[in-house]
Parts: sequence; structure tokens; C-alpha cells
Amino acid sequence: MTIHNVSVPPLKIDHYTLRLIEAEDIHSIHSLINDWNVVRMLSQVPFPYPKSLLEQWIDSVSKESEEGKSYHFTIIDETIQKIVGCIGLRVDSKDQIGKIGYWIAHKYWGQQIASKTLQRISTWALANLNINYIRATAADDNMASIAVLKKCGYQPFGQGKEKFLARATEQPVSYFLLQREDICPGKAPSMPPSSSTPKKILLVVAAALIDTEGRLLLARRPEGKSMAGMWEFPGGKIEPGETPEAALVRELKEEINVDVSQSCLAPFTFASFEYADFHLLMPLYVCHKWNNPPEPRENQQLAWVSAEELDHYLVMEADKPFIPLLKDLLF
Repeated sequence: MTIHNVSVPPLKIDHYTLRLIEAEDIHSIHSLINDWNVVRMLSQVPFPYPKSLLEQWIDSVSKESEEGKSYHFTIIDETIQKIVGCIGLRVDSKDQIGKIGYWIAHKYWGQQIASKTLQRISTWALANLNINYIRATAADDNMASIAVLKKCGYQPFGQGKEKFLARATEQPVSYFLLQREDICPGKAPSMPPSSSTPKKILLVVAAALIDTEGRLLLARRPEGKSMAGMWEFPGGKIEPGETPEAALVRELKEEINVDVSQSCLAPFTFASFEYADFHLLMPLYVCHKWNNPPEPRENQQLAWVSAEELDHYLVMEADKPFIPLLKDLLF
């Protein structure tokens, strides 16, 4: 699979910057985390926390970020130019889930830093990583962290016990889960057919671009769009007075800078999908010939995907019926 390596620019939220942890951060991090008020709420951190152990951890997470296994950030308050905490996420691509954790230095508590940065990382992760859920754990006596998780849309889904190294004992914990639908704007859940007032029909058109190696082009919805992080076939809305072919030619140029002739678009199948407040009707065209290599023009990611890899991608619900038909076409 080819989508796990992610370029991670510094992330901004208000006057805070989140950037990947660097080796030179060790002195600041060690002085802030080596505090009983902080450490007692972190299950995997001993107390006291030797600097040598922290050095090993920073080295390991730096390697993991290069491999797409985890992403750990320092939280920098730009108004004072100081690190005020850390937040990180481990990625399980097989199960398409992330595990998030964070801490804020004791002297910076009460400034909503945790909720702001958790919201920022959660939104970024669901839009850019190969995950569909994010999991978090909080000790039952960590009421502040539980409140932060709930504020950011995380839903309770169970309880258990975990060993906390600093306390040298097991502690009762609560588990929380965040789904893409809980955080991304423009949530539009599917609904069962109804005999109530008919919904507006939205006409869109999509293309299955197939290259000379028999791979399909998928586009990933960027952060800020509804269902960010989901993959779909390039295309878009049919404007009033447009034919589906003309709309697709226009959308491919606008979205990915591809020039295609209407004569190169072959009708293949269509999808009919009901959302909460509209009904989607989407014809799909197959195309083998175009000009210009596809390039993202709307901050989206693009990926050429073989038939064998299609099942590993988190595809929009409305696009899912296309997958088995396209796999039959490509095999």
C-alpha cells in the first residue's frame, strides 16, 4: 500500500503551533513532564523520568514518524515562544485506527490548550492518515481529561484497567472513540428510504481514470471539507444546462488539471445514494486517455491504486458500489 507516508507541516491553532518533536526539545520536555501532577495521569511514564529514557523515546518516535507509524508533536505557545506540552498519535493502518494521547505542563493548565490542540490533531489525523477512528484512554480520576475528550466529540465506549508506571498499580480507565462523522463538518449520514416529502436530487458525475498499468485514480477529500480523509473518484456537480460529459470534462480540469475529450469518456455505471437531506445520483465514466498528468489543484491527495489495493482505501459510501464492478473490469 502506498498511502501511509504523510508530509507533516507545522499545524496551527490560535496562537499555538504543533510541530513534530525534535531532539533539541529534550531539555524543555524533560523539565515539564518530570512533574508528579503530570506523570501520575500518564500510564507509560515512570516517576521520576530519567532524561536518558526520554532521549530513547524521542529517537524512537522520530523513526516511527518517518515510517508512518506515529506522529508526536510539541505544543508551542507562540506568544511566549515556549513548549507547553505534547500530543501524539499512533497509527494502526491494519485496523484503520489511531491511538491519541496528550499532556499539558502543570503551570499551563486551565487555558484550554488541551481541547484546542486535541481538536486540531484529531481533524488533521482523520483527514490525512489511513484511519477511520481515533481512540483515547483516560484514568477515571482524570476528570479534566475526560471533560476535554467529551468536548472534542469523543464518545465513551467502555471501561477497563491499565497499569500506570508512576503509580505502580492498575487504575480504572475509561475508553473513548472518535469517528470521522463526529468531528468533520457537513456531516451527511445515509438514511433509509422514506415515504415523506421527496428529497432534492443532486446530480454529480465521476470518472474512473485508468492508467497504462491498469491502476485507478482516487482523490482524497482535504481537511475542511465534509468527510475529510475519505477517498472518492474525481468529478463533481453537474451545473444547470450541462450534460454529464461536459460537466466531467470541466470538473477534471478544475480539480486535477486533466484535459480530456468527451469522446474518451465511456459510460460505465451509476450510483443512487440517499443522504439525510438530499438524494445523490452519480453516473460513472471510464476513461483511458487524457492529456496532462493529474495534479491536485484543491489541496487534495491523489493516489494511483491497483485493483488489489482498492479494499484498503476508505472510500465514500456513495462510491463503494463502484468498487466490485471496477475490480471485475481490471482483473
